[in-house]
Amino acid sequence: MINDQPASPSWRPNVLAWCWYDWANSGYTTLMITVFAVYMQRTVFSAETSGMTGAVVWAWSVAVSMLMGALLSPILGAWADARGAKRLGLGVSALGGGAACVLMAVVPPGQPWLVTACFVAANLCLELSLTFYNGFLPEIAEEHELNRVSSAGMAWGYVGGGLALLLAMLCLNFGPGFGFHDPSYLLRVCVFATGVWWILFTIPTVLVLRDSPRTVTKTGICRSGSRAIGDVVQTLKDLRHHRTLAIFLIAFLFYNDGVQTVISQASTFAIQELSFTDRELVAVILMVQFIATPGAVLTGWFADKLGRKRTLEICLLIWILLLTSAWFVNSKTAWWALSAGVALVLGGTQAVSRAIMGSLTPKQQEARYFGFFNLSGKATSFMGTFVFGLVVATTGSSRFAIVGLVVFFLIGLLIITGLDLTKSRSSSG
Repeated sequence: MINDQPASPSWRPNVLAWCWYDWANSGYTTLMITVFAVYMQRTVFSAETSGMTGAVVWAWSVAVSMLMGALLSPILGAWADARGAKRLGLGVSALGGGAACVLMAVVPPGQPWLVTACFVAANLCLELSLTFYNGFLPEIAEEHELNRVSSAGMAWGYVGGGLALLLAMLCLNFGPGFGFHDPSYLLRVCVFATGVWWILFTIPTVLVLRDSPRTVTKTGICRSGSRAIGDVVQTLKDLRHHRTLAIFLIAFLFYNDGVQTVISQASTFAIQELSFTDRELVAVILMVQFIATPGAVLTGWFADKLGRKRTLEICLLIWILLLTSAWFVNSKTAWWALSAGVALVLGGTQAVSRAIMGSLTPKQQEARYFGFFNLSGKATSFMGTFVFGLVVATTGSSRFAIVGLVVFFLIGLLIITGLDLTKSRSSSG
């Protein structure tokens, strides 16, 4: 029986195991925007080895993997629901992503397109694993626990990602003192360690989490895949009967596009406009990781006190103010301050969005609808990066590009403002 007043979540083994995967994959997501980006752009695709710039290959690789993830997530989410296979899907995609990172480090930099293929595979596996992972949230948490369980997972992720980044920074800074003077070798060591981190810390999650009991139809892979595609089509039709959920997904599509572009392109602004060095850039991202941790937890607390909708509206408004102020940032100190502000709402925005999705998702269809949650978040995220790069190429300045992202948050805020998010999920649909 659910109490009227929100209670602290019971830290059951399945809740802890679920949070642990945020720790596991955040090592990759954090090093991806720092170490991986530097390795791809300055070592694998250096000016001497390729006519194409590393920046272009990097941007397109991210875009391709995100688009593939967006297309596959709803289908695999529906398949996981039909087969009761979220645990299997999570294990295969997460362990596969870690293995792809290991291969990316093992393949010599002199084979740039094979290295790129490994990166695309790793990033695709991340996107797919999050579909299965997010689908577990409504199964392991009661309605009144969704805010804090979601925020706790996000907080664990930022701590884990921050620790992984700290270890990478120590490797890069002190490696030469141990006789490793080749920067590209140290970068490869970090990439290899990222894959090992992802694999090792995924194991507890896979061992503990279990799919909720349900009726499972034992059919072959091909037939299950065909049925999953049919379920995707049916889900699109069913969304007409879940108007609030459908509109929320549209809003999420816009503002999450802005969030994802900021994450992947903020480094470009710091390097191009403010001449940040690699070490300074890693230090800023490390600061963001640890400030984002209390930010995610505080957002969960505010969501309980003010409501999820009001909390999300406040987060989006803060994003708009921060990005607008980026136009006036002309010093490294100001960028540090702006990054700290972003860190406070970064994890919180994602956590409260995940909690809202969990509260609106029809029962027994969690993975299917979280596939669409991932679809709405990733289907056009590659467009944000593409537009950002196009503006930079046209104007020669990333300042115009980053301020232009305000539009994504403004549209999302306007849509959310008109929604009634007080309804809980139902078993229909």
